[in-house]
Amino acid sequence: MIFLLSSGSKLKALPAAQIAKSFLVGLWMDTSMAGYICALPLLISAILWFLPPFRTTERVLKWYSLTLVIIFSIICVFNFNIYREWGSKINHKALDFAFNSPNEAIASGASSPIFASLLTLAVLIAGSLWLFKKLVRFDLERKVTTPFKVGIVLLLIGLNFVAIRGGLQLSPMNESMAYYSQTPLLNHAAVNTEWSLMRDILKNNSSKNPYQYYPQTTAESLLKDVLRKPQLPGVQVLTASRPNVVLIIMESFTADVVESLGGEEGIAPQIEKLASDGIMFDSIYASGDRTDKGVVAILNAFPSQAIRSIMKLSSKQEKLPSMAKTFRKYGYQTTFFYGGESEFFNMKSYLLSHNYQKIIEKDDFDKKDMNSKWGAYDDVVFDKLIHTSTNAPQPFFYTLLTLTHHEPFEVPGKPRFAGAQVEDKFRSTAFYADSCLGDFIRKAKSQPWYKNTLFVVVADHGHRLPRNKWEIYHPNRYRIPLLFFGEVIKPEFRGTRVPKIASQTDIASTLFTQLDFESDEFKWSRNILNTGTKGFAFFDWDNGFGVVSSEQSISFDNTGKNIIQKKNPDRAGDEQLLGYGKAYMQQVFQDYLNY
Repeated sequence: MIFLLSSGSKLKALPAAQIAKSFLVGLWMDTSMAGYICALPLLISAILWFLPPFRTTERVLKWYSLTLVIIFSIICVFNFNIYREWGSKINHKALDFAFNSPNEAIASGASSPIFASLLTLAVLIAGSLWLFKKLVRFDLERKVTTPFKVGIVLLLIGLNFVAIRGGLQLSPMNESMAYYSQTPLLNHAAVNTEWSLMRDILKNNSSKNPYQYYPQTTAESLLKDVLRKPQLPGVQVLTASRPNVVLIIMESFTADVVESLGGEEGIAPQIEKLASDGIMFDSIYASGDRTDKGVVAILNAFPSQAIRSIMKLSSKQEKLPSMAKTFRKYGYQTTFFYGGESEFFNMKSYLLSHNYQKIIEKDDFDKKDMNSKWGAYDDVVFDKLIHTSTNAPQPFFYTLLTLTHHEPFEVPGKPRFAGAQVEDKFRSTAFYADSCLGDFIRKAKSQPWYKNTLFVVVADHGHRLPRNKWEIYHPNRYRIPLLFFGEVIKPEFRGTRVPKIASQTDIASTLFTQLDFESDEFKWSRNILNTGTKGFAFFDWDNGFGVVSSEQSISFDNTGKNIIQKKNPDRAGDEQLLGYGKAYMQQVFQDYLNY
């Protein structure tokens, strides 16, 4: 009920009967979770029923119940804040983020309604304890025969087993049993949060591919078609063969803040200005919904793995090809700039594994510049790159990851957009990040390396804000800007717009083709500037994926095994596009398991 109330604005257009049905359909999974909770107390009580009175039983069970009441209440409150941002309920990934990156987790949660969350937590705990006191009894009847006790115990254990299993049907309890609607929100409401979390934790180290849709040969055949790299040469847009490359990854910089991409007016004037003298790719989609997934999709051309993150596992991510490794192979100096802690999400290990010679991070800035919850504000980090580049050996490959445009959306100085709403804060930090980019380019023009430098600007992922209407499965939530800029671009290509649908993963092949670098190891990457490349993009979120072509977009829920979004719902013949998506998701996760 609290989960639904926290999503109240999204329920207005839904029939009341459909909303109410989530309680009935979800009852089976709730009963299964109750069975798990009762298993230990039932076992203890059954044993003690046959023994003389044991006075500590009541105390133990009270503490057991109190502990679970508090834990489940906290999970409930955290859950609707996580769902608002990630579009999925609390899972292993969220817990891992909270325990291993607590400072970043606190910063991310700073935009949540703190008072409402605390009030809800207090009401949940108090209400649960009141119900516990009213409903639970500890005085087991002892004046009964032993055979009767044995019969009752066996009956209760049997019923508890059936509850845990979800019934006597062939298939045991699973999340699909709580799915009943074409509206994902209602299905997510019906799924028991704690049951789903427990299952995700237990299956985190599983070696089984949860996205096995086809025989391996069928999946490979479908992928061969969609990832085919044309033999015809692509367009050459650069004047230099070995330019410096500065890759700028903009935190949360959705296409919805770029007016010429259909976004809101006046938020990103600097990117618009740069686009008028560069090459703007109009239909680029992020691979996933978080920074760790976006960085890997850009720097390694490896798509997001939905419920997993390869960046966290050094034994796997070290085996990926990478842009920095390739640049080092061709004699480039490599440096990574970030205003926060490089240990965040195992990033330091990841960067060093991929031949970044130097990492500029939080410890490399003055304490006076540590004025953001995440670290140094973007303008300080851009200035650090300018300072570092002075008299630096060339050619170089610099990568800068911004951080200010992240929850809790705070800017130094006066916000551009007045208002306390999170949408206005988001617009202000986007405007600030854009202004920092413009200021950086102006300062770079005075550097001797500027005329021989290609600037690549891309977002790590999209966002539900500022429009606050795209669900986690909607393609518009993943649409982002990609811009090539610099005097190394041939004059006839400056101001060009490239409409082809493509992905973050396609940056590596596109860039390396221009530089005449070998890029065959980047099997998931395609050259966007080659006219023979198929227009296609893939994205995923926790337990679902989407595909986009020039004619259609489809989003598929892996739990319910159904299509939950189509751009053109009446269009026929979309089986092939969905097949591409299934093969893509299956093989991405299989590669993740195999690494």
